[in-house]
Amino acid sequence: MAAKVETGFSYLGREDNLWLSNDEVELVLPVAYGPRVMRYARLGGRNVFGEISPAVQGKPTPFGDQWHIYGGHRLWYAPEGDPRSYLPDNQPVSVQIEGARVRLTQAVESHSQLEKTIEVALAERGSGVSIEHRLTNRGSFELELAPWALTVMAQGGTAIFVQAPFVPHPQALAPARPLVLWPFTRMNDPRWYWGDRLFSLRQDPSRAEPQKVGFYDDRGFMAYALGALVFVKKHQPLPGPHADFGCNAETFSNDAFLELETLGPLTRLAPGATAVHHEQWLLFDGVDLGESEAQILSNLELLAQTNS
Repeated sequence: MAAKVETGFSYLGREDNLWLSNDEVELVLPVAYGPRVMRYARLGGRNVFGEISPAVQGKPTPFGDQWHIYGGHRLWYAPEGDPRSYLPDNQPVSVQIEGARVRLTQAVESHSQLEKTIEVALAERGSGVSIEHRLTNRGSFELELAPWALTVMAQGGTAIFVQAPFVPHPQALAPARPLVLWPFTRMNDPRWYWGDRLFSLRQDPSRAEPQKVGFYDDRGFMAYALGALVFVKKHQPLPGPHADFGCNAETFSNDAFLELETLGPLTRLAPGATAVHHEQWLLFDGVDLGESEAQILSNLELLAQTNS
């Protein structure tokens, strides 16, 4: 079955979603709010993305409406600021459909004059998804920002991050593997695992204390293991300055969800200019990553090399 798009799809109590599917996977993109991707799953299978009902109390904002996490995948820009980052995306988005490619565009933000667009393209076969994030400056003044792609993952899984190879002292004297901590980060929290070639963060619905780290990811991929489901999120590490002390990858978790985040370089965006940030997604089922760090690393690298 070739990739296709259907309109008027019922999901999460709304009838106006888009459904992208091929012979292996499906995605659901809302039209009534966003731009977001709310579902990514094997056909008829478990959603690897987290879903949070809008009925849950939202975050108050000075923009005349509450901001809701909703879940799924969304586009922000770094560095984070409150209330700047929390402009509600509760209004309908404009939609363009070309084959199995969908472009969702939000109305220009009133306070920043930025226009957010997410373009989603599903491969004809396999699980591969290409995501293009676009931030366009529709205002009259230059802005400094970094495109920031955040994916809310379903509860109960483990995020895995591969690091540069371990090299013993004194064979290596220059620093590698930069790691950035937030004021609320506790490195001894039991949800973390710190290894030689990878570290991980487990989402635990019983632990409300938030955890977050950032780093510069020169491997270009991260993963989320949810039982036998493995989601791989790929991006292209780019040179140049980055927000948050040099981060192009971040993760955040609390009792409700875990986020996998990638960031493009900091950009001075002139009026009329666009910053673009790409991701590729893959979704595998029936996967046993193994138990040792070496097994997990080897299996993840094989999955990340898959093209579909």
